[in-house]
This record gives sequence, C-alpha cells and structure tokens, in this order.
Amino acid sequence: MAFDLSGVAIPDSRLAREITELVRDTESPLLFHHSSRVYYFGALAGHKRGLKFDRELLYAGAMFHDMGLMHSHSSEHERFEVDGANAARDFLRGHGISQHDIDLVWTAIALHTTPGIPQHMHPVIALVTAGVEMDVLGLTYQQYSDAEREAVVHAHPRSEHFKEDIIQAFYNGIQHKPDTTFGNVKADVLADKDPHFHAGNFCSVIRHSAWRA
Repeated sequence: MAFDLSGVAIPDSRLAREITELVRDTESPLLFHHSSRVYYFGALAGHKRGLKFDRELLYAGAMFHDMGLMHSHSSEHERFEVDGANAARDFLRGHGISQHDIDLVWTAIALHTTPGIPQHMHPVIALVTAGVEMDVLGLTYQQYSDAEREAVVHAHPRSEHFKEDIIQAFYNGIQHKPDTTFGNVKADVLADKDPHFHAGNFCSVIRHSAWRA
C-alpha cells in the first residue's frame, strides 16, 4: 500500500515499481513490510534533518537491505549485508543506473548494521541506517510523531510479535554461515538462538595469527 506522508511517498517511477514487485515476490511479508517501513522512516528522518536525497536510491537501499537473508540471494561466505548489496547492484546495473549511484546504494546496504559510521556519510547511506534503527531498535522513536508512526504502520503493519519474528528471520538467513558474523551485531543473533554458537574473539585472532610477535 503506497501513501504520501509529509511528502515522502514512494517514487512513482518504473524503477520503483519494479523494485516493489521484485522484493514483494522474493521476501516474506515480514521483511517486505519491514523494508517498506525502513524507507518511510528513513525518508522522514531526511526531511527532519533537512537533507537532500534521491528518493529512488533511498527506496532501492531500503527495499534491498535484507535481500541477503533470502536463500535465493545468500552466498556461502559473504555477510548477508554484502549479499543484499550485490543483489541491489545487479538489479540497478540492469536498469542503466550510473555506477556512482549504484555505489551509494551498495554502501548503504552493506553498512546498515554498522553503527556509528553511516550517519557521517552521504544522505542515502545515512538514511537507510536511520530507517533500520528506527524500525528495529526504536532508537529515534520519540523523534517521530504519533501520527507519523501510526500512518507508516497502518500502511505496512508490524506483526504481533515483530521483535521475535525479525530476530528469527535474521537467524534463518545467517545460521548456515556463522563465520560471517565475526565482529558484527549478527553474532548476537546467533548467540541468542543457538546455545552451541561461540562468537569469534578479536583478541584471540590477533594472538593466534601467523605473526610471531
């Protein structure tokens, strides 16, 4: 369901429509609606911060950001964020988007679970993470009005047990390649869901490296 909220409607373009169709047909309803909310919350954040951004590129970043959790787009050894970024790259390249813009979307998706860095980068990169952090973590919950939150959730509902459902979706998408979670927040997901998981330790890696000193 598309709607216009404070001037942040989904772009009415062929590219945006094809993104919507692809993601809706590929991802679960849980992830499709989550990704749609990420776009709206990210775009709203951009307006609140007075940022200038391309809505099509933000939409691409938001909608593809979890594509790497789907087995059809999941590699054996890359982080799921990279898989999603690669899926977006291939899609945008097939639609004649410039390499500069593809690189923005790729970086936005690849960094969306890396706190503390995206907000200092290009608005498209910053706002994909802003949307994710709002919808999943509620970090900026108070910066949105009740009317804004309710409108977004009305158009793209959160499941009754969204918090547990999204954690499970992350686990389902990464459990086959636990080594890719070294040094990132998805190690917490594996630790939460798998009692046999042992997170890699940065200091241990240093101490056991091939260097003698």
